[in-house]
Amino acid sequence: MIVMKKSLSYFFNLFYPRTCVCCEEVLLDQEELMCLDCRFDLPLVDNGDYHLNAVTKIFEGRVLVEKGASFMYYQEKGKTKQLIHELKYKNNQKIGYFLACWFGNELIESKRFHGFDCIIPVPLHKRKFKKRGYNQLTVFGRQLGVLLAVDYREDLLKRVSFTNTQTKKKRLDRFQNTHAKFVLEKPNFLRNKHILLIDDVVTTGATLEACCKELLSIDQVKISILTMAITG
Repeated sequence: MIVMKKSLSYFFNLFYPRTCVCCEEVLLDQEELMCLDCRFDLPLVDNGDYHLNAVTKIFEGRVLVEKGASFMYYQEKGKTKQLIHELKYKNNQKIGYFLACWFGNELIESKRFHGFDCIIPVPLHKRKFKKRGYNQLTVFGRQLGVLLAVDYREDLLKRVSFTNTQTKKKRLDRFQNTHAKFVLEKPNFLRNKHILLIDDVVTTGATLEACCKELLSIDQVKISILTMAITG
């Protein structure tokens, strides 16, 4: 039976080879989703001690963020954009799992990014969710929750205003498009909790700020922010 499975796998890979999501080169047996060359070429972020870095500086003077972390720099041309686009618009959920495993294990190894009670994603408006069919953060957030041993909750924060995607806008337009509104579900559950708020890309931080302000209306809440990417 094992020999048969290996044979079927060999013939399947022969006609439908696994390719790198970025460069489309055929992957080696030990490579997963991305080839090693593309992995080494990703512009990764140095998050320092997580208290003062590129992520937390965005929110200085706006909302109180305990810790911040981002995995990659988002550039207009580059592999980060390819990954986010594949995940966000082509429903390649393997990317969310891949990034969560890579980043999550780095966070664990640092021994400084912990103490959270739940993970909450920036929610999609129901109209956008219906059109797209998924939230690109779900697989990413669930796997982070598994690795960090933290509950992943999509039912605690709802989006009640509809805005277009931020990553395709010019920087000035992003600042002007700050009217996203959110409402809390089960606010009593979040009292005295440390929330890890996650998103795909942080640009001006307007959407995350709106989420934070709603969450900070709860007594004794602390918020940290984690994103797949940050514009640089």
